[in-house]
Amino acid sequence: MTLARSRHPYATFATALALVFLYFPILVLVLNSFNASRYGATWEGWSFQWYRILFSAHSRDIWEALQRSVIVATFASVVSMVLGTGAAWVLHRYRTRLQQAHFGLIYLPIVAPDVLMGISLAIFFVALDVERNLTAITVAHITFCMSYVSLAVLSRLQDFDLSIVDAARDLGANRWKAVWLVIVPLLAPGILAGGLLAFTLSIDDFVITFFVKGVGSDTLPLKIYGMTKHTKEMPVINALSTLLLTFTFAIVWWVQRLPRARAGAA
Repeated sequence: MTLARSRHPYATFATALALVFLYFPILVLVLNSFNASRYGATWEGWSFQWYRILFSAHSRDIWEALQRSVIVATFASVVSMVLGTGAAWVLHRYRTRLQQAHFGLIYLPIVAPDVLMGISLAIFFVALDVERNLTAITVAHITFCMSYVSLAVLSRLQDFDLSIVDAARDLGANRWKAVWLVIVPLLAPGILAGGLLAFTLSIDDFVITFFVKGVGSDTLPLKIYGMTKHTKEMPVINALSTLLLTFTFAIVWWVQRLPRARAGAA
């Protein structure tokens, strides 16, 4: 006998209120990207002028900042996927007396304030006389992105059956074949989820990048921050944000469709 769950009106109201609180500012941003008004305080009709300005030569510095952000986020996420997966495997496979300390090192970049991370990395680079450029920003992003990848892969390893690896070795696979043909495919959803999270956190980071950046290495968040104080064409930022939002929704939709497509093919 099954009991039908009744939807409480207060729960429905709370859910609707939470959705409005989360998505209404985004809706306002998207609408203002089509607003002819320069300041967005009043609606002056539909217009694509801000998109035309965004794709004109006048906004070349914005695209250069976006390109730097994508380059940093790509390298940071790829390296974090490799290092984070290795760290998660070692933490899950080998038990030592320092296990809690090792877990603490993984959690520390997540719980530590971004200001503290940024200042400490800036002091570290200055002490080593490292030039603060895109490479320094990438290294700084890897320090916190790796932790998120490790946690995503560790959650995947909770139900991992190590006997499968032993069976592969018994069937003649060497260590590297067992890794590439058995371990990596089974951990792929966790690795991909961690990599996407690392990419999102890296391309969105502001505080840590602000402390470790050098001259001429502004990423997109820093460029937008500078535009909010100096530019008179703020709706251009709304247009760029709308395009990034559309791209993000497309990626999320693709990731959600991927398991269904694999299940249908199987």
